[in-house]
Amino acid sequence: MIWYEAGIVLIGTVIALMALGIPVGIAFMLTNMVGTLVFIGGFSGLVQVVDNSTSLITRFQLAPVPFFILMGSLFFHSGLAIRVFDALDNLFGRLPGRLCFLTVVGGATFSTLTGSSMANTAMLGSLMVPEMQRRGYSWRMSLGPILGTGGLAMIIPPSSLGVLLASIAGIDVGKLLIAGIIPGFLLAGLYCGLILLQVAINPSGAPSYDIEPTTWREKMESVCVNILPMSLVVFMVIGFIIFGITTPTEAAAFGVLGVALLAAAFRLLTWAVIRIAIQSTVRVGGMVFFIIISSTVFSQLLAYSGATDGLLKWATHFQVAPLALLLMMFGALLVLGMFMDPVSMMLIAVPILFPLVANIGIDPIWFGIFVLMSLEMSQTTPPFGLLLYIMLGVAPPGTTLMRVAAAAFPFLVCDAILIALLIAYPKIALYLPGLM
Repeated sequence: MIWYEAGIVLIGTVIALMALGIPVGIAFMLTNMVGTLVFIGGFSGLVQVVDNSTSLITRFQLAPVPFFILMGSLFFHSGLAIRVFDALDNLFGRLPGRLCFLTVVGGATFSTLTGSSMANTAMLGSLMVPEMQRRGYSWRMSLGPILGTGGLAMIIPPSSLGVLLASIAGIDVGKLLIAGIIPGFLLAGLYCGLILLQVAINPSGAPSYDIEPTTWREKMESVCVNILPMSLVVFMVIGFIIFGITTPTEAAAFGVLGVALLAAAFRLLTWAVIRIAIQSTVRVGGMVFFIIISSTVFSQLLAYSGATDGLLKWATHFQVAPLALLLMMFGALLVLGMFMDPVSMMLIAVPILFPLVANIGIDPIWFGIFVLMSLEMSQTTPPFGLLLYIMLGVAPPGTTLMRVAAAAFPFLVCDAILIALLIAYPKIALYLPGLM
């Protein structure tokens, strides 16, 4: 079978099954079974795939996944997130558009302790949208910052998608996580600049209101009690990796320990919280590992069928400039994001794109951040951007998809600016990994 025919069979089967509403993991599993029978042949090929599957998920580099999920679950369900949020709210005082800034700063903080863009968007939407509506904020100012900030968890470590991407692409998990720090907080800064501009252009979109006055001493006490202890957890995860004290797996375990100790110190750690957090971790972690098995087998079938090698030779035959190739990849990911969730996109795109960029000499860590940024943007593009629908679920009745998408558009411009900066100055992503 010609290489492009093999690629059409494998990729087309996956897309067709997902179009029928079959879950991602099941769609890849069924495709792998068809691909094994076609390209390897017989029942013995299926037995070989099953035998190899155990080794695919027993790699040490995958161990951070359940730890990060557990850390985020404990952070949310224990109530530590609400304490951080209240302390930040108290700190901003009478700042114009303070609830928008609170969303960005709080979302960036939560990103370092959760690793889930969906959880980030859902929590910020549930907390902030009703309050913003009550305070008279316009729909653009109340929905936009949440949609932009929710996606920060894809970039700022510990990013669950980052760990999954590194595992599928076969690159260093720790370096990819650390590479997201500067771009992630730079993007948060761009969001704050955008909000300042929006408030200056239309002050009525984020009206000021009276709040109970507090002294600077009270504000600092609130920060020291509720926020500074969280920075210790962040250091235990990110700092330990940067300074080479621990592996990403050990740092993730320290993060869980830190959140658990803080919850216990605030008397928020109960058996009910532990049970809910563990149940959530088992449920989500099981899904992630099943997807990793399916995607890795899919990558192997693409290589075995000759599709990967044929695509490499075809793409390099045209002598396309690296920048043009990157822009084409970005466009493809953005289009895929209009119809797929990020995990599905990753499973289809990573086995194809990473060999391409390796062949033209692009740093795989840098490209990992580029892919995560593209995924982050794709989740707020209509008609099927996942974060748009999460926002619709928590938005006031009568909110339309186009209104949500319109509110998100200025923040997509900020994302595009960051991608341009990453292309112009790769050190933005590669500086910190270079220190490791």
